[in-house]
Amino acid sequence: MKEQDFYLTIAQTSVEEFKDKGSLFIAYTFPLQSKDAVKKILLELKKEHAKAVHHCFAYRIGIDGNNFRVSDDGEPSGSAGKPILNQIDSKQLTNILVVVVRYFGGTLLGVPGLINAYKTATSLALQTIPFVQKAIEVNYELQFDYTQMNEVMMVVKQMNCSIHLQETNLFCLLKIGIPKARLTETMYRLEELHTVLVKNY
Repeated sequence: MKEQDFYLTIAQTSVEEFKDKGSLFIAYTFPLQSKDAVKKILLELKKEHAKAVHHCFAYRIGIDGNNFRVSDDGEPSGSAGKPILNQIDSKQLTNILVVVVRYFGGTLLGVPGLINAYKTATSLALQTIPFVQKAIEVNYELQFDYTQMNEVMMVVKQMNCSIHLQETNLFCLLKIGIPKARLTETMYRLEELHTVLVKNY
């Protein structure tokens, strides 16, 4: 299998509702860069939906397949978080969090009913937003003399690198993400500038 140069994610949030036997399931999607943001988002949703009985979620970050988490938040094991994650994975998305808030309607749905409800709510929310393709990047740190700023920035711009950190003094530091697909070309261009120090970070 060819190594990936791109991944699919979402660039905006969405909200969709699904009702079953009186229970209301509200699915929220969020673009996610790191798991640190999850706690804050959950707190805000719990405040907004204080009367809801469950706030179940799943997220996936990165492209190695190891960085994910599911939570059933009191629902029977495997009936909420896993169906949410399965929907994320069926669309091959990453860097995404989906939270499904449930208001109980008085009738028990049973495990198959719950799996279907969480799956359907998530699926509806994912149908309403466009997916975006982003380049997988390799992180590098550049150090160079201020006089070379224009040349370095031209390479960074032309190669569609993203800038993570920029410190400008007489000696400059730039932390960038280089698209994997253009790594060889970018490194060649930077090496041509001779006095630019390039290293992984």
